[in-house]
Amino acid sequence: MPGLRVLRPGLQTTVQDLGRPGHQREGVPVCGAMDTLALRLANLAVGNAAGAAALEVTLLGPTLELEEDRLLAVAGAELGAHLDGEPLRPGRPVHGRAGARLDFSGPRRHCRAYLAFAGGIDVAPVLGSRSTYLRGRFGGLEGRALAAGDVIPLGEPTPLARRMAARIPAGESADWTIAPGEPGPYAPGAIRALAGAHLARLTPASRAALLEVPYRVTPESDRMGYRLAGPALELERPLELVSAAVAFGTVQLPAGGQPIVLMADRQMTGGYPRVLEVATVDLPLLAQAAPGTELRFTEISLEHAQALYIARERRLTRVALGIDLNHR
Repeated sequence: MPGLRVLRPGLQTTVQDLGRPGHQREGVPVCGAMDTLALRLANLAVGNAAGAAALEVTLLGPTLELEEDRLLAVAGAELGAHLDGEPLRPGRPVHGRAGARLDFSGPRRHCRAYLAFAGGIDVAPVLGSRSTYLRGRFGGLEGRALAAGDVIPLGEPTPLARRMAARIPAGESADWTIAPGEPGPYAPGAIRALAGAHLARLTPASRAALLEVPYRVTPESDRMGYRLAGPALELERPLELVSAAVAFGTVQLPAGGQPIVLMADRQMTGGYPRVLEVATVDLPLLAQAAPGTELRFTEISLEHAQALYIARERRLTRVALGIDLNHR
């Protein structure tokens, strides 16, 4: 079955969707795309369901060859995506021809791009998800990053995707774009977070440092967690904690005093103090932080975080409805 041929794999290119929730009680991480908003935007641009499997491209992208005509789109980081030498604009669908080559010239802004194809990536699901879990070596394509010579199967395009493709001649792009600023995933500023269960247990100086001084993402960071470097944080007194549930965006404080932000491939529970919980609306900004990026945390209320999330989801719904109405 025709699909997508990998000529060069890039630094770390994996198949990802929205993850496999519901299995944490069995010791299985949720995983999924680091930047779920970019994944959803790329899928919307090609007429897929929001959670269809796509390729997560990290920093240095792959070189791929289409084996059949297919609608495609890229969203998220600007990594210099080109199709047959022509730049790909984020959020703009392109009708790629069979034999067309897709490559990436290098990172320009942020670190993770999402490449969606009409019909999605059609690898076998594991526990209801096609996401790759690298540490567990399952999901995606044999539980690993792409390798040269791989042929990635593509699924059947949705009726919406077929209608969209019918309006775009093969080899050309659409005359519309889901703008990177809509619904605004990468606005500059601090990472908004809620007070964690143990924020009040920090010394006053440490609480001030955490919320006023930038922390740098270190090279030891990965899809499981970002290790941060900055002022060492101290507790007012030692804590003995029972391991408790953690989430994407939980900021833990290990013994060395340097925070760790848990990411998509996080574990299920943790026994370190939990000082912050990053607001869901800012997880995409966090996911796009490459090593060396400075992060500033600012505290917001639960009500504010919920309002921001609801506003973003409403904007996304309007985008999806607009695409559907324009291709009836």
